[in-house]
Amino acid sequence: MRHGKKINHLGRTSAHRKAMLSNMATSLILHKRISTTLAKAKELKKYVEPLVTRAKEDTTHNRRIAFSYLKSKEAIKALFGEVIEKVGTRPGGYTRIIKTGFRLGDNAEMCIIELVDFNELMLKDAKPAKKTTRRSRRSSGSKATDAAPAAPVAEAKTEEPSAPEAPVEGETEEK
Repeated sequence: MRHGKKINHLGRTSAHRKAMLSNMATSLILHKRISTTLAKAKELKKYVEPLVTRAKEDTTHNRRIAFSYLKSKEAIKALFGEVIEKVGTRPGGYTRIIKTGFRLGDNAEMCIIELVDFNELMLKDAKPAKKTTRRSRRSSGSKATDAAPAAPVAEAKTEEPSAPEAPVEGETEEK
């Protein structure tokens, strides 16, 4: 029975698994997105998110703990610098896993794991859609007010020819 055994060993020894997760975390922090299998991405998420939470408080102790996990000075600079600038206000959920299908060779489920606020395509799609709808409503409202004075002028022109027609019909009825 496997009661209480939650860790996925990923078919590796513990030293190999730790080294692999460290390298993948460094790549994720430096490149902001990596492509890997779903099982590795889920384990990497558990590995990276506590590091990002620690990086919110920039102390020597937290930098040393992060360095013990990542073993890369460049990754530590990126983590405590540009990554925290973007995701520092979030209470959690710093990574996103997007499934991409199955690998051709062994049919392993593949995915992309990325840091949330660094995907510019999703940010551009989400924000301008709201702004454009608001702008179009406002602009259509101003056009409606501009169109309203234009419409009575047009109606007045149409009423002038219809006004003589109405008395003519009225006159014919009176006769």
